[in-house]
Amino acid sequence: MQILPKTNLSPEPTLPTEKIILDVGGMKCAGCVRAVERHLTQYSGVNSVCVNLATEVAVVESQAGVVNPDDLAEKLSVAGFPTQPRKSALEAINNKQSLEDPVERQRKQMQLIQRQLVIAVVLLILSGIGHFTAISSPIIPDLHNIWFHFGLATVALLIPGRPILVDGWRALRQNSPNMNTLIGLGTFTAYTASLVALVFPQLAWECFFDEPVMMLGFILLGKTLEQHARHRAAAAFRQLLALQPQVARLIAPKIAQEKKAEPRASQFVEIPAQQLRVGEWVQVLPGEKIPVDGEVMDGQTTVDESMLTGESLPVIKQPGDMVSAATVNQSGAISIRATRTGEDTTVAQIIALVEAAQTRKAPVQRLADTVAGYFTYGVLATALLTFIFWYFIGTHVWHDLGMSDAIPMAHHSQIATPHSPILLSLKLAIAVMVVACPCALGLATPTAILVGTAISAEKGLLIKGGDVLERVHQLNTVVFDKTGTLTTGNPTVTDWIVLEEVAAGNSQSLLQLAAAVESGTCHPLAIAIQKEAQRQELSIPFATNFYTEPGLGVSAVVDGSLVLLGNLDWLHWHGILINETAQTQAQALTADGKTVVWVASGNTVLGLIAVRDTLRADAKTVVDNLRRMGLRVMLLSGDTLEAATAIAKQLELDSADVMASLPPAKKAAAIQALQSIATGEENPVKSSVKSVVAMVGDGINDAPALSQADVGIALHGGTEVAMETAEIVLMRDRLSDVVEAIKLSRATFNKIRQNLFWAFAYNTLGIPLAAGVLLPSSGFVLSPAGAAALMAFSSVSVVTNSLLLQRFAHRRL
Repeated sequence: MQILPKTNLSPEPTLPTEKIILDVGGMKCAGCVRAVERHLTQYSGVNSVCVNLATEVAVVESQAGVVNPDDLAEKLSVAGFPTQPRKSALEAINNKQSLEDPVERQRKQMQLIQRQLVIAVVLLILSGIGHFTAISSPIIPDLHNIWFHFGLATVALLIPGRPILVDGWRALRQNSPNMNTLIGLGTFTAYTASLVALVFPQLAWECFFDEPVMMLGFILLGKTLEQHARHRAAAAFRQLLALQPQVARLIAPKIAQEKKAEPRASQFVEIPAQQLRVGEWVQVLPGEKIPVDGEVMDGQTTVDESMLTGESLPVIKQPGDMVSAATVNQSGAISIRATRTGEDTTVAQIIALVEAAQTRKAPVQRLADTVAGYFTYGVLATALLTFIFWYFIGTHVWHDLGMSDAIPMAHHSQIATPHSPILLSLKLAIAVMVVACPCALGLATPTAILVGTAISAEKGLLIKGGDVLERVHQLNTVVFDKTGTLTTGNPTVTDWIVLEEVAAGNSQSLLQLAAAVESGTCHPLAIAIQKEAQRQELSIPFATNFYTEPGLGVSAVVDGSLVLLGNLDWLHWHGILINETAQTQAQALTADGKTVVWVASGNTVLGLIAVRDTLRADAKTVVDNLRRMGLRVMLLSGDTLEAATAIAKQLELDSADVMASLPPAKKAAAIQALQSIATGEENPVKSSVKSVVAMVGDGINDAPALSQADVGIALHGGTEVAMETAEIVLMRDRLSDVVEAIKLSRATFNKIRQNLFWAFAYNTLGIPLAAGVLLPSSGFVLSPAGAAALMAFSSVSVVTNSLLLQRFAHRRL
C-alpha cells in the first residue's frame, strides 16, 4: 500500500482531487499489493495509491471528475484482482443490500475457513501416515500403496490445489508472480517428478507424492489460521462500522414546533437515518441509538457515550445539551434537533479517519515493499541457481550425498538414491520456492495498524496511520498549550480594578463594558467575563462593530465609543499609553499567576480585569508520566510570561521550558525553531539538540502549531478543526489520554518492527537452509513439506503477533 506519486516533468497548477475507495480481492502477498499499485498508477489521472493487504482496500487519489471508479475496478478485475468501487465504508453499511452482504459474506468466509481446515487436516494425516509407513511397518496396508498416494496427490492438486495453481499461473503470465506462483511451481514440480518416477521405474527415481500433498496441507492450514487471525484483527473495526444507526423517528414539523417530547405513533414516521436533514427533529426512546448529532430540545435522559469516547459512565443530557450519533439513549424519551447528519456526524468522521489510518503506511514498511516488488523473481532465480549448483557441482563434490541414510529429512523421508542427483537438486530447488514467501512482509505493517487503530478508536484515541506511529516512536519533546489544555479552560474573574480618575466619567461599570465587548467572541476569557457579569446580574449594553485579533484582543463600539479589551500589545497597537500605577497593579496580578485583561476607551485605560484558570486535575500526573517516558515537556502560551511561569511552577517545569506571549502565528514559529538546531539568540528555545516535537492543543487557536509539529495531538472539543489538523485526536477530552495515546502508538509501532524483523529474519534463515547450506556439514536439509510448514507459520506468526496488541491495549487503557 505504498503511496506512489505520478512523476511530472514540469510543474502543474494544483487541481482539485478526490478519493476513490476500491474493495480489491485476490491479493495474496506483498507482491500482489505491488501489482495492484502498478496497475492503478498507470491509469491516467491517478495521483497516488494506497493498498492495504489486511483490509483488502485500495485508496486512490485522483483528479476530480477525471477517473471513473468503475473503469479502475474493471482494470483490476481483468488483471485478476476482482474489484468493486465504493465511496466509503459508511456508505456500504448504510445501504440495505450492503447491510446484508457483510453478514452473509462473514458466514461464507467462516464456512470456507472450516472447510479448508478439514481438508488441510485430512491431507496432513494421510500424507503423514505415508511418511511414517516409509520407515516402519504399515499402519494401514492400503495407505502404503504407491497408487493410493498417486491418487491422493492427483486429487489434492485438482481440487484444493487448483485455485493455487490457476492463480499462480495467471500471475506469472501477467508478469506479476506472487506467493501462489511459488507454491504452484513447487507442488506441480514435485508431483511431475514423482509421476515420471512412477511411469518410468527404470530411472530408479524416488516417488514422493506425499510431499506435494503435505505441502498443500500446510499451505491450506496456514491460510486458514491466517484468515481466522485476520478476521479477529478486523473485528474491532467492524464493530465500529456497526455503530451507525440505520433508522430515525422523524417528528412531524407541526409537533416539533409545539415541542412535544412524546408524540403519538401517528405523528412520526421512521425513515433511514441518512435521509435526515439539518434542522429536523427526531424522537429517541430509551434503549435506542441516537441517529444524528444534534441538540436536545425536550426531555431529560442519560446517554451512554462509551462507543465514541471509551468512557463507561453515562452522561446526563438536558435541553440545550449536545448529543452524538451512535450513542445510546438510556433512561428517558427525548426530542433532538439535528445539527449534523450522514457523513458529517462525529461517528461518521471517526469511521472515515480510522479507515484512512489503516491505509497509511509507516515509512519503515517502504523497505519491505521495495523488497517485495522483486522478491518473487529473486526467489525463482535462487531456486534455479540452487538446482544448477547441486546438479552440476554439489553432487559431484560431495559424493556421499546420494546415500539415502546419510540425509535425514524433516519428515523422515529419504531424499534420493545414489543414482538420482537430479532429484536431490530438484527437491532443494522446490524447498527454496516454497519456503520463501512475501506474504509475511505484506502483512507486517497493515495487521498491526489494523489492530492498533481499531482498538484506539474504541478507547476514544484516533491515531491517523502508520506514519504517525513511527513519528510518535521518535518523539523526544512534548509541547502543551496552556489555556484549555493544561488548564480546565473555564477561567473565572478574580479581580477587577477601576481607575478612579476615569470611572466617574463613564456611565457603565467596567464589567458591563467588558461583557458587552466580549459578547462578540467565544474565547474562554470572554466567557469568564460574561459569566461574572451575569452572576452580578448586571445589564449588558448593546455593542456593535466587533473585531477580534487572535492572540491580542477584541474591540467593539458601545454607546458610540470604541472600547478595547486585550493585552498590553493590543493597547500599544492602538497607541494607548499605560501609566506606572496601572503597570504596577498589573504586575502584582500577573505575579500571582493571573491573566490580566486591559480595558480601554478612546486613549484612556479604564481598568484591569484579572482572570485565573486552574490546572486540570491530572495535569501534574501527565507531565510526570511523560518525563518518566524520557520526554522533555514544555509549555507554550499566548498569555504573559508571569502567568505561564506560575502554571509552570505548579508543574515543576524549568523556566527554559516555558514559551509565553506568543500569538497563534508565532506558536507555529516556536515549534519550527524547536525542530531545528539553534543558531542564534532569536531562537525562543536555547537548545543545541534537534527535537522531534508533539504539540498538544485544543485544535482551534493552536491549529498552526498543531500542523507545524511532527505530531499534532488535539483534545477534541467538538470541532472539525481538531480532526483535520491533528494526527492524534483524543475524543474523551482528557489530558491523561496524551500518555495513553503515546504508549499505544509506541506499542503498535513496536509490533510493526517485530513483524518486519521476523519476516526478514525468517527468509534470511529459511532460504539458505532450504538451499542446502547445512547439507555437506551436518547432512540436514529442509524437505519441501517442511518448507511449506515454515512458510505457513511465518504468516500466521505475524498476524498473531499483531493480535497480541489487544492484550496490551486492554491492560494499559
